[in-house]
Amino acid sequence: MTLNLLKLCVGVESIEHLQSWIDFRREERRARGETPEQCHTTRMVPTRRDELLDGGSLYWVIKGAIQVRQRLVDIRPFTDAAGIKRCDLVLEPVLHPTRPHPRRPFQGWRYLKAEDAPADLTRLDGSGDIPEAMRRELVELCLI
Repeated sequence: MTLNLLKLCVGVESIEHLQSWIDFRREERRARGETPEQCHTTRMVPTRRDELLDGGSLYWVIKGAIQVRQRLVDIRPFTDAAGIKRCDLVLEPVLHPTRPHPRRPFQGWRYLKAEDAPADLTRLDGSGDIPEAMRRELVELCLI
């Protein structure tokens, strides 16, 4: 059964801001000669790894609402230089906007069942993501 993670996207103002941060960090990794994958480091290691990697995503809460998701590619526990256990969540660098869903602040991450996850936003013809400017205007008009 597919399971997802939910996490606050602290310091990010919009989906575009998150995308620019992802692009910047990937270029930093490439410049250092590292694999240009996107990783998000967290302290707690998810115990339900197999369910998360069975098609799960990380849903980001931006400005008080779930707004976007990224598919989970891998979960890599490690111990840092200070001896603290941590975990890299390896993410597909593609952002999938979702129907905005209000969420109060919380610390760390939470599991999110597939049936509780907001649906992806797509065009009426089903051909893909809604353009960002249109999505923002629809949200402001309380139409999505």
